[in-house]
Amino acid sequence: MKTAFITGVTAGIGAAAARRFVAGGWRVVGTGRRRERLDALAQELGDSFRPLAFDMRDERAREAAVVGLPQNWSPDLLVNNAGLALGTAPAQTADLNQWRTMIDTNVVAVVALTHRLLPGLIERKGAIVNLSSVAATYPYAGGNVYGGTKAFVRQFSLGLRSDLHGTGVRVTSIEPGMVETEFTTVRTGSQDASDTLYAGADPMTAEDIAETIWWIATLPPHLNVNALELMPVSQSFGGFQVVRT
Repeated sequence: MKTAFITGVTAGIGAAAARRFVAGGWRVVGTGRRRERLDALAQELGDSFRPLAFDMRDERAREAAVVGLPQNWSPDLLVNNAGLALGTAPAQTADLNQWRTMIDTNVVAVVALTHRLLPGLIERKGAIVNLSSVAATYPYAGGNVYGGTKAFVRQFSLGLRSDLHGTGVRVTSIEPGMVETEFTTVRTGSQDASDTLYAGADPMTAEDIAETIWWIATLPPHLNVNALELMPVSQSFGGFQVVRT
């Protein structure tokens, strides 16, 4: 039985991915900060799910969680899903602490966990799926550091792919556009479940992305998807901004 190590499983894409992989006959090691959410998911998924409660930015907790994994739960797949976007202010008025939190979560933690699990993934000829974003390619006002972190994730994935040439390890950067999750609901600040960030836009769902991760993970081992950009049909590219004087 194969094992997937998925970060950020307490909501959204991570939770959907955990459910999809367990349904597909895999075991899942799932990380998250919210113990009660992890416990509920463990109750739902049973013995095929192993919860690890810690903040990805906490180096000691991250290391202790990995070291504590039983040998037979060694990952065949790493899904670096945990990440966040804070604030929509332009750079000149942005909160530096929010920038640091995004960098520590979206970049530093991803790099550190990947580095820690690489020897086992190489030994098992496994795979790495990193969740980037269309924000890595298409900038938008207020996206400053978030877009920068996701551009890093994309380039880091391509660099890993190059370095791991010949090892049998596959590496993919998945770059979604609009995905409706709990995160997009929270960002509106509204208690109305229908008042979401993408209301009326027919966005993708967490399950859409989870199914994509599953597809990539279960491709024949001689195939590698380097990068995959997804958008709902309702979303496309905008024009350049122009200031006229």
